[in-house]
Amino acid sequence: MKITPVASAVSKPNPHGVDARKIYDSQAGEVMHLMLEPGQEMKKHVTPVDVFFYVLEGTGTVEIGDEQREVGPDTLVESPKGIPHRWLNNSEGRVRVLVAKLPKPSEKTRML
Repeated sequence: MKITPVASAVSKPNPHGVDARKIYDSQAGEVMHLMLEPGQEMKKHVTPVDVFFYVLEGTGTVEIGDEQREVGPDTLVESPKGIPHRWLNNSEGRVRVLVAKLPKPSEKTRML
């Protein structure tokens, strides 16, 4: 059994400037823990694989293609590969999201 406390995973520098920690990495896929503080937003980008987001805490805005929606805790959002997407935190609280990329990408994410 492998147990990974999010606090023990290291946040690595990223183009978005948000706290992003890889908490699962296998040949099948990868899972990141994102934390956006109030006012933070990610840059629009495109992933080469399908992604799903699961909101753990807070209410944030997810933008996929031309559509924007506010989503809160215990919500799963699907984002198909090749579609530009990003997260924005326009709230006064922290937003925490799990991001699963399936299957594991063999190409890099493309920033827009």
